[in-house]
Amino acid sequence: MLRTSPRPSQLMVSSSAAPRGESAIRTVGLCKRYGDTVALDALDLTVAEGEVYGFLGPNGAGKTTTIRLMLGLHRPSAGRCELFGIDAWRDPVAVHRRVAYVPGEPFLWPALTSAETFEFLARLRGGADVHYRDVLVDRFKLDTDKRVRALSKGNRQKVQLIAAFASRADLLILDEPTGGLDPLMEVAFRETVTEAKGRGQTVFLSSHILGEVEALCDRVGILRAGRLVDEGTLPELRHLSAQTIEVTFDGPAPSLDGLAGVHVVSAGANALRLEVNGSVGPVITALAEAGGDSIQTLSSREPSLEEIFLHHYDTSDGRVGE
Repeated sequence: MLRTSPRPSQLMVSSSAAPRGESAIRTVGLCKRYGDTVALDALDLTVAEGEVYGFLGPNGAGKTTTIRLMLGLHRPSAGRCELFGIDAWRDPVAVHRRVAYVPGEPFLWPALTSAETFEFLARLRGGADVHYRDVLVDRFKLDTDKRVRALSKGNRQKVQLIAAFASRADLLILDEPTGGLDPLMEVAFRETVTEAKGRGQTVFLSSHILGEVEALCDRVGILRAGRLVDEGTLPELRHLSAQTIEVTFDGPAPSLDGLAGVHVVSAGANALRLEVNGSVGPVITALAEAGGDSIQTLSSREPSLEEIFLHHYDTSDGRVGE
């Protein structure tokens, strides 16, 4: 596990497996205040063992604050956070034995090569899966002979990711882990997360890359101004959001204003885009009555994770929380 400061007790990882049926992460009324600023407000969160959980929110929403509380780096203002039933603040050493952490900004020892960094971290942890580490070095195309100071940000991020996944930690906490990676390496990252899930490891993924979260995560939580505003599987979240219907006509588009639960937007002289909350039956009836014979194409789709996320984020209400 990699940290922003090389405290050996924070870098220890054990290979012990978590007891089945135990929550990997559990927070109850977790709050953090910095003076008058509320960074995190009464967070109740449970992440099951073996789950890949996506944690979304804009900058300042409180994502990194949550992670620091999970790692026992910050003391909660109220509430508590437990990893595998262990209080993160009261017993951080026991927590860190089961956790690997990858921060968004890589902080490593510049004079060491990547290979030396891996060996140093493995000794601090008490071991690593060397064979799997070699597989990841090849997968991420990392030159392990270069010193860290000569590596780009993306390659330094690869060092962190390889070390974390090779630790075989019970819980992987990844905070914006693919910053600086090119698209091919993002594919390698997704493959590696999928492998970790297959081994029963838990992954807590904080990311701005919505497609990454959509592809990998079993459940998603959306944080806004320090509060968890929505949570669920993607099908559950989509059920709460509007469905998009796009229609093109062979002539001018008819007026469909006034339909309850439907927001109509012009998509050109001969096209409409409709955001529908609820049943699409009234929309189909209205289209048929308004000019069904003139419809050329009609398509519908579920909202993307990005649309669900934007539905919950009001840019007028920014709060510094990270």
